[in-house]
Amino acid sequence: MSGAGVGAQAASAAPAGAGAAEASSPELARSVAAAVPDPELPMLTVGDLGILREVAVDGDRVTVWLTPTYSGCPAVHEIRRQVSARLELAGFGEVEVRTVLSPPWSSDWITPEGRRKLAGAGVAPPRSGLDSQPAGPVPLTLREERGPAVDCPLCGSAQTVRTAAFGATACKDLYRCRDCGEPFEHVKEI
Repeated sequence: MSGAGVGAQAASAAPAGAGAAEASSPELARSVAAAVPDPELPMLTVGDLGILREVAVDGDRVTVWLTPTYSGCPAVHEIRRQVSARLELAGFGEVEVRTVLSPPWSSDWITPEGRRKLAGAGVAPPRSGLDSQPAGPVPLTLREERGPAVDCPLCGSAQTVRTAAFGATACKDLYRCRDCGEPFEHVKEI
């Protein structure tokens, strides 16, 4: 995204007339940061994904803590840049964006609104209720495991087949619906 696009979007995220005095508002800082779109799933915001952990404001200085969807996520750099740029344009003088890896992000952190947005864009949201991992290291399975059926976000059918373990990004896999015949992406459960 170009710098001009960032500015226009950040300005629209801040209330009209928001200057240095209003920029000290923790609510404004959280609202601006939460509105940043994910570069890999642009229909979702940082808030929808549940990766915005904390926002602290001290005068015109703001610190934001983000948890990436996984530690090697290539979108983290762009998300950090966007959060910082938008907060600066909203009137915050000094912005620091920190990464928090513990506890690790879970796909259960995606908000109900985020799940609706994914389905509305033709991407099957991850199944929820799988966030039962104990604290500590997250086990990774190196063999393919089939879980419950992934419903087609276009027609709702459970008659789907996975066609590829990876989509455009490592956090998505590809499916095809046997009923409507349409291909679709699915956000993996992490």
